[in-house]
Amino acid sequence: MPERSQPCASIEGAADAELAEYLRSLRVAPLVASSAIGVAELREASRLRASSRPRGAEMETVRAVVVPGPVPVEVRLYVPSPSPTALLVYFHGGGWVLGDLESHDGTCRNLAKATDFAVLAVNYRRGPEHPWPAAVDDAVVVTTWAKEHAGDLVGVTRVLVAGDSAGGNLAALACLRLRDEGRHLPDAQVLIYPNTDLTFSQPSVIEKSSGWGLEAADARWFAGQWVSEQAQFANPRVSPLFEPDLSGLPRAIVVTAEHDPLRDEGEAYASRLCESGVVVHAWRERGLVHGFLGLTHISPTASAASARLYESVRGLYPRTLEP
Repeated sequence: MPERSQPCASIEGAADAELAEYLRSLRVAPLVASSAIGVAELREASRLRASSRPRGAEMETVRAVVVPGPVPVEVRLYVPSPSPTALLVYFHGGGWVLGDLESHDGTCRNLAKATDFAVLAVNYRRGPEHPWPAAVDDAVVVTTWAKEHAGDLVGVTRVLVAGDSAGGNLAALACLRLRDEGRHLPDAQVLIYPNTDLTFSQPSVIEKSSGWGLEAADARWFAGQWVSEQAQFANPRVSPLFEPDLSGLPRAIVVTAEHDPLRDEGEAYASRLCESGVVVHAWRERGLVHGFLGLTHISPTASAASARLYESVRGLYPRTLEP
């Protein structure tokens, strides 16, 4: 397999010693491009990483559901307590190519437990077998179904969408399509280090291009597995940052990480939402890297940052105390 040269960037600035050691271990081995490894092997590596992580919080119930539609979509419902306060539809990351219900099982469990929201994890169709817009179609189908059936599922009326990385892209795109089609929108959107610009033209793509866990070259390759025509990368229905009108969208939480090639596009999208009149709570996690929700077992700072995010999400709909 062809190898790329080692990055020369210093690990100075990593949030804690544990994260610095993790990054150092990544830099010791020769860097092999994702394009050389291939989809099948990358998916197996993702599966192995998921199996090595802690299980996550125990739930009141966890069950499989199939959402009907032109193409039925498998989802997994996590219910943390007998009476959750909202339903959160979650789209996993993985470059639109990797990830599934298992890869983010621990994250969904911990998110549900910390917020007391039921979480509906979505096993959307992935590239390259199912290119854009298949994943967006699935996101819209599940979000619409969740809005219609939240009461029957878990006895709530509030429905949010959330996603990390490529999943943040899908959450944002689902909101845009639902708005444009005049359909019921989710009550809020939670975008966690989201992809919003598949042209990868923001400064952080160069500044944090290598050595911080997500290689910018790999991110570009993943985008190409989902959208094969590069001319489409600036299409607002692919890259929400290029949407000229962001008004009328649900309020948003947007969190980014300092050492992430995708940092600036997430922050630019948060700024554009705010300028369009959307209520936005956005912040940058200092010293952290892309994918920190999956590094809580490694880095105390990643664990604390995840807890801050969960608390912010919970704050959208806190439980009302009985008088």
